[in-house]
Amino acid sequence: MKLKISAVIMLLVAAFLVACSDDGTNEESASKKETTDIKQLVQDYSVGEITDQSASITSQELIVTDADNSETIYDLPKDEFFVSIAPFIEQTHPCTNHSLTGCQGEMVEKDFDVLIEDTDGNVIVDKTVTSQKNGFFDLWLPRDKTYRVVITHDGKQVESEISTFENDGTCITTMQLT
Repeated sequence: MKLKISAVIMLLVAAFLVACSDDGTNEESASKKETTDIKQLVQDYSVGEITDQSASITSQELIVTDADNSETIYDLPKDEFFVSIAPFIEQTHPCTNHSLTGCQGEMVEKDFDVLIEDTDGNVIVDKTVTSQKNGFFDLWLPRDKTYRVVITHDGKQVESEISTFENDGTCITTMQLT
């Protein structure tokens, strides 16, 4: 009887160990989940879902400051670059690193036709986007590239160049529609 109980326990332990083993295949999904979570966190700050803290975003990090002035820093995805664009007609502000909780653009909840191409002419974005309550629309672009951006709204248009290299700005407030 003791032998049967010992055998059952050993089988259960072996089954548990096999189920919990990591053969490396979960690393990719864990990495993707982390990327998805940071993107969702950025989105939540950007649209005002989280309001009790302030958040800004550089080319490499999301920096969250709570009410006690304590900072939490999150690394951004290695292959994607966050950029927030606020097209304008009359009013803008100087900005380099976007404040997800503080920057305010002129054109709130407006539709824009956005075309973004890399230097080889490959289309990266070609869609209509709507600016958020803060007057910005957010994009995640491939890193370490230069892009031609064309934005059209109500018969007005702007064409500009942006890049996604380390230390490039994440806040684009220089695109005046004419």
